[in-house]
Amino acid sequence: MTRTPTIGGNWKMNTTLETGPALARAIAAGLGEAPACEVVVFPPFPFLLAVGEALGGSLKLGAQDCYHQPDGAYTGEVSIEMLKDCGVSVVLTGHSERRHVLGETDELVNAKTRAVLDGGLACVLCIGETLDQREAGQTDAVNEAQLRAGLAGVSAEQMASVTIAYEPVWAIGTGKVATPEDAQAAHARCRGVLADLFSEEVAQATRIQYGGSMKPGNAPELLAQPDIDGGLIGGASLVAADFLAIIAAAAARGG
Repeated sequence: MTRTPTIGGNWKMNTTLETGPALARAIAAGLGEAPACEVVVFPPFPFLLAVGEALGGSLKLGAQDCYHQPDGAYTGEVSIEMLKDCGVSVVLTGHSERRHVLGETDELVNAKTRAVLDGGLACVLCIGETLDQREAGQTDAVNEAQLRAGLAGVSAEQMASVTIAYEPVWAIGTGKVATPEDAQAAHARCRGVLADLFSEEVAQATRIQYGGSMKPGNAPELLAQPDIDGGLIGGASLVAADFLAIIAAAAARGG
């Protein structure tokens, strides 16, 4: 089954009201006509409207997080409807920095994932192991546990709106990267878990991104792997030329 590659740019807590839209305009201008892959930009919350306007509808606007309740006394949180009002169509859940820096549990990640899908938006569910877990040989067990917990209560039909991002935590922002063979093996095993949870058809249709320090230099080799369907890009997404080079590598692979 052919899966359209998807490249996400997670800006994290970076850019300003001036530099964010400028970066978005540079990316949109560099792409020109619609690329042969899906491209999503995830700016910080305060800049969603400005970046969305700068993208001009050529790319998808994503949010880095959400809260699972529709409204109420949740100081500092942002609901699905608020994100939809800002033009967001894709939401990240379970990013490793939210799990490990901010203490989000599997249960909270699942609640957010289900809220995103129930709200009619697409979800990128992030999973991945720490360095200690990797060195203990727990990569597959951690990925499977996070997949099963994160997707609990999600229907096979809703999986059409889900992308999985495998992000080995030890590789994020460190310059380290899994070998293409190691990344492919992890992705293939994740696809096996999806087949067990849902069906082989759902597993083959679901895109699995790589999210561990993908850069222009390693993107072509990583994206050539059969079970790597794109990338969730951090640092390299803050430089238009680098992000465009990764998008070009994904587009060259095609769907």
